[in-house]
Amino acid sequence: MKRKKISILFAFLIITLSAFASKPIAMDKQMFLEKVFDYESGATEWKYKGDKPAIINFWASWCGPCRILARTLTQIATEFDDEIYVYKINVDEQSELAAAFGVRNLPFSLFVPMEGVPQSALGALSRRALRNNVNTILLNK
Repeated sequence: MKRKKISILFAFLIITLSAFASKPIAMDKQMFLEKVFDYESGATEWKYKGDKPAIINFWASWCGPCRILARTLTQIATEFDDEIYVYKINVDEQSELAAAFGVRNLPFSLFVPMEGVPQSALGALSRRALRNNVNTILLNK
């Protein structure tokens, strides 16, 4: 009986903690203009507006590799919760944003450091590759 109670309590704790895990943040054009870069302002030089580095992932619901990468990005968002943002942009809903960055193939990710220009990556990157990019491009480790 005691073992059953402990098992139930443990399962409850796992479910509760997973509800608080970080997840990629859905982004639309207005949010992008406010939190990342106002490409409509006529600025000729990239100037990131965020307060911590970010991964911006362009995806679509019909894209198989995008679904694979989504799980990995959720893990990365949890692992680096206090250090980076992980944003996701649905290209079917935000076609103007996709066009502004010349996104033609998916998944497409931008690694946006606090200073300097973003670096892009195409395809469903592995967790190891994402972690490496976060550490080297975004956190300068």
